[in-house]
Amino acid sequence: MTTALLPTTMVGSYPRPAWFEDQLEGKDVLEVFKVVHRAEAFEDAVRVVIADQEDAGLDILTDGQMWFDDYQMGIGSFLWYWLERTGGFSPEKLPHPARSRAKGRDVWALDEAGGVALVGPVTRGPIRLAALYDLAQRHTSRPIKACVGAGPVQLSTLAHFVGGPIKDRYELSFALAEVFAAEVADLVRAGCRYVQLEDLGAWIPTLSGDRDFEWVRKVVDRVLAGVDAERSWHFCLGNAWGNRLQGMTAAGYEGVLPRYYEADVDQFVLDFACRGMRDAALLADLPRDKKVAVGVIDVRSLEIEPPEQVAERVRQVLRYISPERVTLTTDCGMKQLPRPCAVGKLRSLVAGAAIVRRELTGV
Repeated sequence: MTTALLPTTMVGSYPRPAWFEDQLEGKDVLEVFKVVHRAEAFEDAVRVVIADQEDAGLDILTDGQMWFDDYQMGIGSFLWYWLERTGGFSPEKLPHPARSRAKGRDVWALDEAGGVALVGPVTRGPIRLAALYDLAQRHTSRPIKACVGAGPVQLSTLAHFVGGPIKDRYELSFALAEVFAAEVADLVRAGCRYVQLEDLGAWIPTLSGDRDFEWVRKVVDRVLAGVDAERSWHFCLGNAWGNRLQGMTAAGYEGVLPRYYEADVDQFVLDFACRGMRDAALLADLPRDKKVAVGVIDVRSLEIEPPEQVAERVRQVLRYISPERVTLTTDCGMKQLPRPCAVGKLRSLVAGAAIVRRELTGV
């Protein structure tokens, strides 16, 4: 594990290099990689993305999730990478099950996400997170964080229950949790020391009722409990082409974060910059056994924040929690940004962190 004070990282996805146009289109990556030029292009893209992060100075890197195809939502096949490779789901995109109940901008966001038919029993397919981790880690001496998602709860809310033994989102989420847990176990066996679950389902109880907070926590625990790595859980504010969801996330983290304090995770990953750091005071009550990765870069804006602005965001966080418990990150994935913008934002993240480190240590 890194010992740096205020270590820097990013959340998951990164813009594709302009020349990288290959799409997996639902296929097993090991099938796609049989074609030598496609394997070379994929690995070259991962190498470039890692180099951007190293040049910026990040402490903990990601593979940039080049395995996300250029589907809708601006974050590509964040949802469909899993649905296409898990047995029981039909391949076509349907309307989102909750579309008729959505309001405002959320109507558009749910159209972007879509829905899926569950037609049979859920079985684990060729997701290959360990193979993707291995490919990335061999191109750097810095640790690669595996970003695992979308998560079981979020995926369970997309389903139309057409056939098979599973009849509701609760059963489906636990069946998917078994698939996710197996993938995470493979990651740890491959040497991964940082596992970050991406599950926006944390917000679902704000719509479905308080009783569902326990359900969400149990699903997350099934995926991450006992995992021998630093375990993070990112539940962002929604990010379809840079647009936040309006309905279920409107109240911010205050209404949900305390409900998950008992979750078997080490770190919460939270989007703060896009809300003007207004939730920072919540961190004063964070249980002592929990850490936080605080978003201090707004990925929903094209503005490249100057380092001093980033440093001031960090200072606001440190009013409420000690720096030893804080990692600095982007608010969410960066796939939807132009690559020059993403590079600039990462450099500002690292430079802003350095300003505050000097203030804390005098070095």
